[in-house]
Amino acid sequence: MTAFFHGVESFFGHFAAIHWQFLALAVVCQLVRTAAVSRAWFNILRASYPRQRFRWRGIYGAYAAGVGVNAIIPARVGDVAKLYIARRRVPDSTYTTLASTQVALTVFDFALAGILLLWALAAGVLPGLSVLPSLPDGNWFLQHYKLMLNILLVILVAILVGLVLAAHRIQDFRQRVAQGFAVFRDRSRYFGGVAFWQAWDWTLRFVAIYFFLRAFGIPASAHNALLVQVTQSLTTVFPFTPGGAGTEQALIVYVLGGEASRSSLIAFAVGMKLTVLIVNVGIGFAAIAIMLKTLHWRRAAEADRAAEAGREPAPAGETPRA
Repeated sequence: MTAFFHGVESFFGHFAAIHWQFLALAVVCQLVRTAAVSRAWFNILRASYPRQRFRWRGIYGAYAAGVGVNAIIPARVGDVAKLYIARRRVPDSTYTTLASTQVALTVFDFALAGILLLWALAAGVLPGLSVLPSLPDGNWFLQHYKLMLNILLVILVAILVGLVLAAHRIQDFRQRVAQGFAVFRDRSRYFGGVAFWQAWDWTLRFVAIYFFLRAFGIPASAHNALLVQVTQSLTTVFPFTPGGAGTEQALIVYVLGGEASRSSLIAFAVGMKLTVLIVNVGIGFAAIAIMLKTLHWRRAAEADRAAEAGREPAPAGETPRA
């Protein structure tokens, strides 16, 4: 994080050289791709709950809220907010099925991100494990990657054990999980209503990166856009800082080394991150405020939980008492 804030200083040092028209186009791409992903999720939910009536704008708000929270809080906390709001918008929905629909939404992303990663490894553009600790502006994760990979393994094992235990204790657990993957039973529905919108999402990602490169005076090409996208995919896998701050910037400086000066690359990496963060936080918390009538979504969730348990719910602006 220290390296990231040093990068912010470099960004403001290049502030006057920014091409604002390209930055504005990148922001438009970011907004449109958010809508595209939410549309894909909406279609997955419609397949899981065919008898329920709900609107796309409610699912868009839930997705935007999750993106906004994830932008400032690490470890995918925003996914909890996303599921909470979606459960309020989809009648008779369960967290188990909603979480399963989120997994279904990642299938396309994992497949395409895996292809890009294999391409990057084959092309030799990514740093080896022995190089990670010495990367420019390398952060704590890069210097202790083995420890963090072990922690990830422990988390994954704990999740698997929890799922196994839940499967034994809850009779309809498997049915609820399967319900979240209902869209895969109809190939035409999946490719036409989910993969189609996610393909637009990835297209807009590349276009946005291209405009970001142009905005900060970095040589813009399909190759460089692909390299930046690979670094973003990698930092998504390791969400130990908000939005992968620090890790992503270090990797961008490495993979684009030679394309521009180190200070220009840092300004580009940090400027892109700050722009996306501001956009995501803006639309995310606007969605929370509109849909929940408060920015304290955790307190609202606790109030709802208290009401479901038969207790007197506390107001959304106050912490409920046990």
